[in-house]
Amino acid sequence: MLLSLIILYVMTLIYLSIAERFRNYASLIAIQGWILLGIALLRLHSLDWIELSFIILETLIFKALIVPAILNRVIRQTKINRIGSTGTSQFNSLMLSIVAMVVSAITTYYVADSSIHMVFFGVALYAMLSGLILIVLRSRIFTHMVGFLVIENGVFLFSMAIGVEMPLLINMAIMLDILMSVLMLGLFMTKVDDQIHTDDSDSLTRVKD
Repeated sequence: MLLSLIILYVMTLIYLSIAERFRNYASLIAIQGWILLGIALLRLHSLDWIELSFIILETLIFKALIVPAILNRVIRQTKINRIGSTGTSQFNSLMLSIVAMVVSAITTYYVADSSIHMVFFGVALYAMLSGLILIVLRSRIFTHMVGFLVIENGVFLFSMAIGVEMPLLINMAIMLDILMSVLMLGLFMTKVDDQIHTDDSDSLTRVKD
């Protein structure tokens, strides 16, 4: 069951690389939240019930419910829909995603360690690289935020890889990062977009200049 969830998570990362509509991005972030909830339940069942409850609530409420809801609210208010024309093609994005997957697999092979769950390590690394690809290749600020959330989910998986010694501390930091970042994005896009009518980072740079 755990392996099936990991495979499904990898599939969401691949689909993120070719998605063109922001609503698909929001849906994929929600799906990832539910997948991570399942992984946390299966992976961390031996934890103290207080720590396990906190992690489960954080994953369910923030990753699976609140974060996607905020993203959808931003989409509705700013009326953004598709990736801008400055983004690379779906094919190029897919190829880069596949390269990131191969690099993650090779890196995982060479850093093999008995104290690390290597499947989680490899998928976590792939998730972080996928997030970086979204940030670098796409010009829309909304996509940058999605990329950041994907990286955060990768960090969550890294905590699964290194063990269950300090999951509470790690996930408190992740929760705060996600919450503050998404709230700032919502404020930025709803207030600034009304004045300059853009969510393109290049346009914002020109305005600043």
